[in-house]
Amino acid sequence: MDCIRFLGWSERTARRRGSSKPARMASVTMKNLKKVYEKNVVAVDDFNLEIADKEFVVLVGPSGCGKSTTLRMVAGLEEITEGELFIGDKLVNDVAPKDRDIAMVFQNYALYPHMTVYENMAFALKLRKVPKAEIDKKVKEAAEILGIAEYLSRRPKALSGGQRQRVAIGRAIVREPQVFLMDEPLSNLDAKLRNQMRAELIKLRERIDTTFIYVTHDQTEAMTLGDRIVVMKDGFVQQIGTPHEVFNKPSNLFVAGFIGTPQMNFFEAKLLASGGKYSVKIEEAEIELSEEAQSVLRGKGVKESDISAGIRPEHIAIAPQAGANTVHARVDVSEMMGSEAYVHVEAAGKDVVLRVSTTDMYTNHGFGATKQAYIDFTAAPEHIHIFDRETGQNLLY
Repeated sequence: MDCIRFLGWSERTARRRGSSKPARMASVTMKNLKKVYEKNVVAVDDFNLEIADKEFVVLVGPSGCGKSTTLRMVAGLEEITEGELFIGDKLVNDVAPKDRDIAMVFQNYALYPHMTVYENMAFALKLRKVPKAEIDKKVKEAAEILGIAEYLSRRPKALSGGQRQRVAIGRAIVREPQVFLMDEPLSNLDAKLRNQMRAELIKLRERIDTTFIYVTHDQTEAMTLGDRIVVMKDGFVQQIGTPHEVFNKPSNLFVAGFIGTPQMNFFEAKLLASGGKYSVKIEEAEIELSEEAQSVLRGKGVKESDISAGIRPEHIAIAPQAGANTVHARVDVSEMMGSEAYVHVEAAGKDVVLRVSTTDMYTNHGFGATKQAYIDFTAAPEHIHIFDRETGQNLLY
């Protein structure tokens, strides 16, 4: 799909109407939202979020964390138990879904099988009694933007999964809503098509330039699509931040382990304080922390304690020889990924993953994919995360 040559939907609509102003956009404000089902099952609790006009926000987390329930409360498909929801400046808790000026794209596409692509995309506009000529323009423009113009006469069963998803998105676009809601729209696609559609969503977002709330369990989608990410677990928000923030400054153990592929390695370690300096001890290795970390810990008055140390696979370095700051390990498995390998080693009584250049693995370390090879590794002090063993909170942020 080549979206670059098309004007954004809002811009095109504004020009067609002879106005220099874009179509209406909206912020979304959620204050202390709570959803309780029967038998006092709390699905979402104390959810607070301010979404700016034209922002793309992704709700991400494992199955059952409450992200889809939150989206459905915004859509009006779930009643809000407590809290307030604003779209723009309007409180919409008791506003019917059809009157909220939102459009939702579902995981299963939700297309009418007996209608053609054109009819599916035009259906909501016909219900609004929009003039036929205007419907025709909107549908054809949206189909052109999405690269499905040639399929307008087909029925959904004659389309691939990716084409059906584009139709579902097109049906939302023609309505020109204030807010787009997307509930795991790519989860039914295979890996290759999912990657392609993800790239197309990025282009599409730039073209229509409106407010998006997107739900996914796939942290890769969250990292690539979102201006900000909301990480959820068990109905509670764990962290809100940019992709850079949640990756480099995870607020707790859950976020650190959930965001990143392969996930962060965690070690049972000790935080040592001696001579005004902090260091982390993993097994027999002692690594003095960066000056930035030293300053933060001193400012908080952190004492020596048992901690969980977190190090991402790409931040672990194989050492040329054993030393005071290295951990001894035995190679178990090497997953060849092309230019790099995910090397699984047994160290500190657990499985630890390293991301290693395949060239470096052979030429500099000589162990290749050989099982039972022994190596020593360390980590750059600035890339070590320190988590409170009791609370799981990151002590550095």
